[in-house]
Amino acid sequence: MDIAYIPMARGFVYLAVVLGWFSRRVLSWRVSITMEAAFCVETLEDVLSRHGRPDVFNTDQGSQFTGQAFTGVLADNGIAISMDGKGAWRDNVFVERLWRSVKYEKVYLRAYDTVSEALSSIGRYLDFFNGRRPHSSLDGNTPDQACFNPLPLRLAAEPWQRLQLSTRNCCSDNRDHLCRHEDASACPWRSSATSRWRS
Repeated sequence: MDIAYIPMARGFVYLAVVLGWFSRRVLSWRVSITMEAAFCVETLEDVLSRHGRPDVFNTDQGSQFTGQAFTGVLADNGIAISMDGKGAWRDNVFVERLWRSVKYEKVYLRAYDTVSEALSSIGRYLDFFNGRRPHSSLDGNTPDQACFNPLPLRLAAEPWQRLQLSTRNCCSDNRDHLCRHEDASACPWRSSATSRWRS
């Protein structure tokens, strides 16, 4: 879950979204004229009532998400709380990618005069995002297709990514803790002159 500023002709509104990480589907959203925790709590309660209880719920460390009103709902439902590192946008990269899509494909193309105009425009875009916008990370499927259609058995069993494992016998960050040689100084990957690992 995250919040984004949505610029208007005069001022801002705030968009809160709960995004399913597997399907990239927007599960619930709300627009507010203030950044108070209440609209985040409403969004959270809506997603829990419509989609059930997840094992883990991820947010950033904003005050809306760290307050008792929000964390209390998670704790009362037995949901593990996961928070991004301070200033670490990559920890919630799926939502950050959604913000880019929302802003560049819809919001920045117009200047909303009223909150109701922003609400209906964003709602139409999120419906499009879920139902008609294909995603390369979903093999060309939409978030709705990824969420509601089970993977064919062939795709579910196929390895999506082959790991490229190193054949080195040592750690590449110049430490001896993973060296498999009895004498770390005799490691063929270590240069005795510089005490650095060779590439």
